[in-house]
Amino acid sequence: MQITKHETAVVFIDPQIDVLSPRGKNWAVLEDSVTENGTVEHMTAIFEAAKNHGFHVAISPHYFYPADDDWNFNGPLESAEFESRTFSRAGALDLTGFSESGADWLPEFKPYIDDVRTIVASPHKVFGPQTNDLVLQLRKRRVSKVILGGMLANMCVESHLRELLEQGFEVAVVTDATAGPRHPLWGDGYQAAMVNYQYLAHHVTTTAAITAQMAASA
Repeated sequence: MQITKHETAVVFIDPQIDVLSPRGKNWAVLEDSVTENGTVEHMTAIFEAAKNHGFHVAISPHYFYPADDDWNFNGPLESAEFESRTFSRAGALDLTGFSESGADWLPEFKPYIDDVRTIVASPHKVFGPQTNDLVLQLRKRRVSKVILGGMLANMCVESHLRELLEQGFEVAVVTDATAGPRHPLWGDGYQAAMVNYQYLAHHVTTTAAITAQMAASA
């Protein structure tokens, strides 16, 4: 997969405290994977390369608002998210208590996301971008290739991968810029994702390799 800055965007899913920080509500099942992969450090390196070399950067965040409590059915992970109040916000236009909450950006990422050039899509509501405007934002910039990372590897990242493929994008997944849960009953989400990425993505790569490719193509 060949990339150029004009047709390629970095897309990070859910770069938020609840899934990437010891202060997050899901740290107990994510700590080992995030730590072993150096996920935060590698995402930071990709942010830095994208900004230095002029690549588009897009964020697809996950938020739940009080009105979403009226949902009548949810899958296992959705139910766990509602129970723990993961990604919970006071309202769509209400930032009360948002700063430094679990739904907020990881502090390390704020300089890159809050620079006014980064695309922040509307929130996806389950796992994939079918429920937000990410694809529209990429199409409007004539982006046809995506460098994909973020959280969780086997849920939102894989769901974004699958939909972006269906929408005709070329997608490279960065294996050490993501992480997954290790659940005592459900299994190792990261390892499950690694199998499926090999079957699905156009390119499965590492941070060191993709940042070198970004530098060379800029």
